[in-house]
Amino acid sequence: MTKTPTTVAGVILDWAGTVVDFGCMAPAQTFIEAFAGFGITVTQPQARGPMGMAKWDHIKSILSLPEITEAWTAKHGAPWTGADVDAIYAAFTPRQAEVVAQYADPIPGALDTVAWLRGRGIKIGSTTGYPRLVMDQLTPVAKAKGYEPDSMACAGETRLGRPYPFLIYKQLLELELSPTWACVKVDDTGVGVAAGRNAGLWSVGVAATGNGVGITHADWLALSPGEQEALRAKAADPLVEAGAHYVIDGLGNLPGVIEDIEARLAKGERP
Repeated sequence: MTKTPTTVAGVILDWAGTVVDFGCMAPAQTFIEAFAGFGITVTQPQARGPMGMAKWDHIKSILSLPEITEAWTAKHGAPWTGADVDAIYAAFTPRQAEVVAQYADPIPGALDTVAWLRGRGIKIGSTTGYPRLVMDQLTPVAKAKGYEPDSMACAGETRLGRPYPFLIYKQLLELELSPTWACVKVDDTGVGVAAGRNAGLWSVGVAATGNGVGITHADWLALSPGEQEALRAKAADPLVEAGAHYVIDGLGNLPGVIEDIEARLAKGERP
């Protein structure tokens, strides 16, 4: 009979806003630029709202906002269609591939946590809302800066993306991780947290370094403690609503969470 595990075997990490690209800056700006190319002004909050979805779905979600739907119809003389989503995505993807490597800096504390995980023999998988074309530009630069997961699943490699669990399942298969309750998903978006819950993993939301706050590390450090707390609380709300078992500021706080999860596993608790 197989012994019930009481230690964490694997962690599935998101990329932008979780391990690299403090504030998840690269995709937000590229969405704004892509829509501007079609004569539509999209704000930062509008661009960031669906973050974590596959980018085609993300674009469709932005277009579905009532104010954007109205603006599109006024500009183009007809409601948007799936072909319009395709056109914006076709403009977005190469531009994102051009700029994504500029946002490959590891978030402070991330590399220390990755080293800590490896020191405990914990496998590191990853999922992302970026397609493989974009990740082919990001991963070699991230590797040169010190980060390379054991495996990766990209948007479009399963028919249904986040919040469905299939990208995570793909990682569990590739890394031969079982049972699900011995694994942890870490993500800075609500759909990513929900995917972790839907996959049966412990799910950890990242508030301060990710899309919910949406500012650079330098801008974060320039804030007063009170300002930081207000933004942190606002960013944590959708992560909690999505079902996060834990919410942390950044990946540097993950070791304490892993230790707490292992204490709960030892008591027979499950996510």
